Amino acid sequence: MPRLAANLSMLFTELPFLERFGAAARAGFRWVEYQFPYPFGSAAMVAQAARDAGVAVVLHNIPAGDAAKGDRGIACLPARRDEFREGVARAIEYAKAAGCVRMNCLAGIGPRDAAHHETFVENVRHAAATLAVAGMQLMIEPINTRSVPGFFLHGSDQAVAVLDEAGAANAYLQYDLFHMQIMEGDIANTVERLLPRIGHIQIADVPDRHEPGSGELNFPWLLAHIDRLGYGGAIGCEYNPAGDTLAGLTWAAPYLKA
Repeated sequence: MPRLAANLSMLFTELPFLERFGAAARAGFRWVEYQFPYPFGSAAMVAQAARDAGVAVVLHNIPAGDAAKGDRGIACLPARRDEFREGVARAIEYAKAAGCVRMNCLAGIGPRDAAHHETFVENVRHAAATLAVAGMQLMIEPINTRSVPGFFLHGSDQAVAVLDEAGAANAYLQYDLFHMQIMEGDIANTVERLLPRIGHIQIADVPDRHEPGSGELNFPWLLAHIDRLGYGGAIGCEYNPAGDTLAGLTWAAPYLKA
C-alpha cells in the first residue's frame, strides 16, 4: 500500500506552516515532507510541530537561494559554491532535529555546459559526503523546463549520469511523476528501470499540477504498479490543490484509511 506523505509546502496552505502538521495528521497522513522549513521557525520549533502531530518527516530541501529573486536552486552555479555548502550544514541542523534522513538538492537554472556540470557534480559529491557522516541520504531532482525554463537538471538519465560521476553510495534520484511525465513520458517503465536508483517519489497530476484524478495520469494504476515493483519509501503529495485541501483528498482516502 502506498505510504503517502503530505507536502506541507503545498497542502493545507490555508493554515500557518507549523499548524499544517496537525492538519495532515487529522486527515490521516502518517508521513509529511516539505520544501523549505527555514523561514517558519527554528529547527527545534519545526521538529516539535512534527512530534506534537505524531507524524514522521521524510524529506525536505537544502536551501536553494532566494526564490523572490528568481533562484530555483544553486547547486549548479559556480559562483555560489560556498553558499551551497553553508546551506547543506543548515539543512542538516533542521533534519537532525526532526529525525529526517533524506534531503533534496535543487540544481538551479543554468546552461548545460562544462562549468555548470562540474560544479553540480562537485556539490553533489560534497553534500552526499557531508550527509553520510550524519547518516542521511541525498536526493537530486530533475525538474521540467515548462514550469521552470532553463532548469539545469531536467531528465532522469541526466540525473543518473550525475550520480554515477559523483560516485556517492547515499545519493539517489528523486523521481517526480509530474515533472517526468512532461519531460519524458513513459513513467511506468522508467520507474521500473530506475527503481534501484530512486530514493524518493513525488506525485501531482498533469498538466496543471493539481491532485491525482484532475488530469491525464492514471494514478490508481500507477500507484499499484509502484507498489508491485517493491518501492518501500514514501510518496510525496507535492501538488497544488485545485480548491480546499481536504476536499481534494478524496482520491487518497483508500490509502490513508489503510
